[in-house]
Amino acid sequence: MVGKSSGNVILRKKQYRLSDDEETSAKIARNFIIGKVYNSKWIIERMTRDYPLRIDLEKFKEISKQLSILIQEIRKCNDLERLRGLEGQAAFNYNRVFNQMILQQKENFYFHSRSRRPPLDNVNAMLSFAYTLLANDVASALESVGLDSYVGFMHRDRPGRVSLALDVMEELRGIYADRFVLSLINKKVVNKDDFVQKENGSVIMTEDSRKKFLNAWQNKKMEKITHPYLGEKIQWGLVPYSQALLLARYLRGDLDEYPPFLWK
Repeated sequence: MVGKSSGNVILRKKQYRLSDDEETSAKIARNFIIGKVYNSKWIIERMTRDYPLRIDLEKFKEISKQLSILIQEIRKCNDLERLRGLEGQAAFNYNRVFNQMILQQKENFYFHSRSRRPPLDNVNAMLSFAYTLLANDVASALESVGLDSYVGFMHRDRPGRVSLALDVMEELRGIYADRFVLSLINKKVVNKDDFVQKENGSVIMTEDSRKKFLNAWQNKKMEKITHPYLGEKIQWGLVPYSQALLLARYLRGDLDEYPPFLWK
């Protein structure tokens, strides 16, 4: 069900105009990607601090250094295609050590590469579900502040795709969705019996495991954190809304730059 459109037509028209300009779109999109890469680096750094004896420490430090270099390149990037390439490099480097972050049940949970349609292993099945939930949460947040979730800056227009939601959720993929999936595996909330492999090789979650997943997702959204930019305590579930609000303020001209969610 979809409610009536927000009355903030001026904000949406500004969004459309900026989205049509590729150079302006790149300027906005690079902050989403800086947030994503910065948070990926934070996840890796935290692993080196918390589990130095259970991971390949040198490899993690090498990847962290490479991500730092990419952040500097992204800061100077004014071209959308180049920006997508840098984001792809960062994602590739991050994925090289993702499997090592799985500390428990390694015989049944492993990550070799990202497979989407369809997911080909238990971890990818969980990641796809988490990303879908996150995209829906971000899209709802954007619509609630008067933005059009289908008109993005990095992800360009495509029928049926919530492009702006995919833009904004980039900075939350790692620290919210990835860490959530890893916690379910490492705390043994899920196990091999929660998944079914179909004849075409795709892996899906059972109905009971999806219920368990959703329950844990809702509990995660209730946890309180201090927003790194606003400096206020909010629930994790309100982070998409806070970022949508900050983006709307930037588009209206109230902020000089969109502040990505840089987790600390």
